[in-house]
Amino acid sequence: MRFVWAVVAFVLAAGLIGAGIAQRTIFMGPSTQKVAVEVDEPAPFVLMDAEVLRENAGAQTLLIRGEGDIFAAYGRTADMEAWLADADYNHVTLGGDGELDVEFVAASSSDESAGETPATPAPETTPAPESTPTDAAEGSEAVEGAGRNPAGSDLWLDSFSEPDRLIADLQVPEGVSVIIAHDGTQDAPDDISISWPLDTSTPLAGPLMAAGGLVLLVGLVLYVLAIRHQRRGRGPRRKGPGPLPATEPIELSQLPPAERSVIEAGDADRSGDADRSGAAQPSGDSEAAAPTSDAPRPDADADDTAQTGRRPEMRTAAPARRRRMLAFPALALTALLASGCSADSWPQLGSASPTPSPTPTVIAPDNQKPPAVTEAQAKRILQEVSTTVADADAAMDIELAKTRLDGPALAARTTEYALRTAVPETPVPAAIPTDDVEVVLPEATDRWPRTVLLLSKTEGDDTVPPVILTMTQQDPWSNYKISNMAEMSADAVFPDVAASWLGTSLVPDDSAFLSLAPAELAATYADVVDAGEQSASYGLFDEISLNLAKSIRDSRQAVVQNLADNGAAATSQTAFDIVPADSAPVSMTTLGSGAIVAVSLVDTETVTPTSADAVIRFGENVQAKALTGVTESAKGVTTKYEFQLFFSVPAQGSTEQIRLLAVRQDLLSVEVIK
Repeated sequence: MRFVWAVVAFVLAAGLIGAGIAQRTIFMGPSTQKVAVEVDEPAPFVLMDAEVLRENAGAQTLLIRGEGDIFAAYGRTADMEAWLADADYNHVTLGGDGELDVEFVAASSSDESAGETPATPAPETTPAPESTPTDAAEGSEAVEGAGRNPAGSDLWLDSFSEPDRLIADLQVPEGVSVIIAHDGTQDAPDDISISWPLDTSTPLAGPLMAAGGLVLLVGLVLYVLAIRHQRRGRGPRRKGPGPLPATEPIELSQLPPAERSVIEAGDADRSGDADRSGAAQPSGDSEAAAPTSDAPRPDADADDTAQTGRRPEMRTAAPARRRRMLAFPALALTALLASGCSADSWPQLGSASPTPSPTPTVIAPDNQKPPAVTEAQAKRILQEVSTTVADADAAMDIELAKTRLDGPALAARTTEYALRTAVPETPVPAAIPTDDVEVVLPEATDRWPRTVLLLSKTEGDDTVPPVILTMTQQDPWSNYKISNMAEMSADAVFPDVAASWLGTSLVPDDSAFLSLAPAELAATYADVVDAGEQSASYGLFDEISLNLAKSIRDSRQAVVQNLADNGAAATSQTAFDIVPADSAPVSMTTLGSGAIVAVSLVDTETVTPTSADAVIRFGENVQAKALTGVTESAKGVTTKYEFQLFFSVPAQGSTEQIRLLAVRQDLLSVEVIK
């Protein structure tokens, strides 16, 4: 019977294991769902909406084939539509029946483009130049849309580029689209497909195979027990005779005489043999020769041992060893089946999402616009800006610097390059740190220009101060450029600002909600520098601001003292004037209803002779000689310094003072009075 149950177990195990394997092989469906985009009318760009990519659950895999370099990027849908406002493109949307609709969108005129994005100037209609790396880095500003290379634009949240075949794994949120192109001049690739992963988990495959392995093990045990039972029974036995009748005493008197005489003769013979055997034994050795019950007697086991030469316990050890040898394959098979199953082959117990812990709630206004950039996007842009500026500094290429600098920052670099050309030993400006971007404060807007404020520092070097800077993007076709940049003071405390995902807003120059309007900040601080404690606004600024103002006055006094030391006090005179620069202030709100305001001041120092016979000699002033090209001036010389300042201005009615956060001083120009 054990053999029967073993066979049943083997059959059941084979069925369970086969069912589990079949679920992972022949019964498993496709792992992905794929749809192709059919483009009928070629165009330089393809714009794919987020609804198309989010039609099915899970991450999206974008596959594009074509000849040449293939470019793909994703960004906010509104930004991409603004970037494509003057270009032909195919717009891929999701139809009501779930099918993909591809619509050709013709380029709009400049007036229509400007109407669609009120604060966005349309690019100039100049002939499209050939695509170059510089054009890509500059965002191909002021170029007709048909020839504009999308590579290198700061609008994209992320981008991909591969030759001939591009595979991009995406997981775009709502409101994000994908743009596909070559270089903006040739038609975009038309072999485009999207795939989504399908759920191919088989939670019963693992349990089925494990159960099959367990039943197989039970079958092997039953099989071993059946063989053992058969061997213990020493094989099949013949059927024995039936029961004998009961014996009764025989009455000799009733037997015939012939039979009675035979029986009596037999009894007499047996009695005589017994007497003879007892008489033949010596009396003295009877005990020693007679067998006793204590003497060893041969038995079946002893005979077997004598014949085989093995101990009895060895015969029992061999079957146990064979049983273990049979159990090992069963265990190995079970372990192999279990290890070959992935997590998709088992039920996922306890995989419910954990209950989130409560966090402080940030409520955005109903009319809140999306931030101009994400935190990751801002860090990537800053890295590209830093690399470009460092390359421009190394080559003293002002045209390359113009692609990433503007306003006061560009004016300072222009003077530095001119000075380094004349005086090669002039140190190269420090690179913009990008190791640790601590603060990203983007403007929340869907229009242009857009502004972002960042606070970045260098890791591992405490001697390099953190840098505060503002970047501005003038239109969708331009890249971000740094306009203000200054080193943060060691004693300054940065104010609390909104999270990068929420963004902030710009403060109007004439805002009355601050203790001092941004448009008045530069002039007010200039008055503090000139008048010192006599200024009516002296008490508005903190100690760091006042110390900077004092250091500017001390530098002026040092110029006067230098003229006196050189015996020129009687033949020359000096004049100083600090005024706001032509650039407009940049103001961004903080959480305390205040603002961070970036302003620029120009400090002018003029030295003129007081006599017609006197001249102003530059002496050891290498910078003046290098920038003017002369060693003296009969009418005088004017030196200008630029101060880029970042202030934290409190809200109207606050008792806090205006705090200086960062400052940078650069030589702007040295000119001979003519």
